[in-house]
Amino acid sequence: MARRPTLEFWYEFASTYSYLAAMRIEALAEAADVAVRWKPFLLGPVFAAQGWTSSPFNLFPAKGRNMWRDLDREAARHGLPPVTRPNPFPQNSLSATRVATLGCDQPWLVPFTKAVYAASFAEGRSIEEPSAVSGILDSLGLDGTQILKAAAADANKTKLRVAGEEARSRGLYGAPSFLTGDGELFWGNDRLEQAIAWATGERPGAMR
Repeated sequence: MARRPTLEFWYEFASTYSYLAAMRIEALAEAADVAVRWKPFLLGPVFAAQGWTSSPFNLFPAKGRNMWRDLDREAARHGLPPVTRPNPFPQNSLSATRVATLGCDQPWLVPFTKAVYAASFAEGRSIEEPSAVSGILDSLGLDGTQILKAAAADANKTKLRVAGEEARSRGLYGAPSFLTGDGELFWGNDRLEQAIAWATGERPGAMR
């Protein structure tokens, strides 16, 4: 039996377009028979390497205004709840990302990821405090206190740092990013369908 093609989905909890991608990727990948590897990471160090001190949507106000309008349109187009802007933006996603890193091989990773995004961008709730993250875990029937404790252990912190180093070494500069099995990089929610198609072998523009 042939192996299913794989697509890596690199996402950041503070990223607006990662939110859209996270809510869409499962159904699209399943329809194409593509396996998804969910890869949480932090954009802060990536932005710092580019000389940015905040999200480009804050650094460039016109871009930010258009992004929020675009996010409203895209959420409506995909049948998602109206977007509620979290305050502050971007939120500090360290605690949630540590938990997701701990759960990378656990069946609760995807439900947790989607619940964090819904809390932040559909409900406008804070995801910054450990107590908020613990509450999300509890709502999924998990032990938030114990998972947060494990997520804050040195071994998991190292795992998250290594993920960030991997992201930079593989050329990622933003989120969401998608990497196919042959190393092709796609950036942005609007490239999700193209990334899935490439993973299945549809490769217009492939380098020869």
